[in-house]
Amino acid sequence: MTEGEKPPKGGTVVVGVDGSAGSNEALRWAIAEARLRKTALQAVHALKFDYVVGGAEGSSEAERTAIGIEHAGHLREIHQAAHAMLERAIAEVAKDVDGVEIERHVVEGGASEVLVNAVGGDDLLVVGSRGHGGFTDLLLGSVSQQCAHHAPCPVVVVHARTGNTAR
Repeated sequence: MTEGEKPPKGGTVVVGVDGSAGSNEALRWAIAEARLRKTALQAVHALKFDYVVGGAEGSSEAERTAIGIEHAGHLREIHQAAHAMLERAIAEVAKDVDGVEIERHVVEGGASEVLVNAVGGDDLLVVGSRGHGGFTDLLLGSVSQQCAHHAPCPVVVVHARTGNTAR
């Protein structure tokens, strides 16, 4: 780098938040890392649900519209609950937030897909781990494993603290 050039801008720190102990610990870690990097933090919650909007072939247009409106109301409630969970998770670590700008995102889709799509090559992705470990993780294909395999950037997997873990 020559004199007068600015150092390359580091990417954003992106953290997956689902309200679990592992994701709360990942959020704490990500806040500290964003502070060190002097960058914003993106807290991302993936919202996945499958539903069938009634309207079998014999239903009238009015019935299908009424069912759609009803489901739209439920979707708003689900999104509101997801945003509230994200706020609660951030509030739990509020004492550690000073000096870090936190962007909040609730995105529909599977967790690993949403998180991988939220990052670019210059970013850092932080995810929690539920800590099942061993053979179970091989069978289940956890979010952290999917992110580690598919993200275009470095991935940090943070494990929840246990009662016997030193701080």
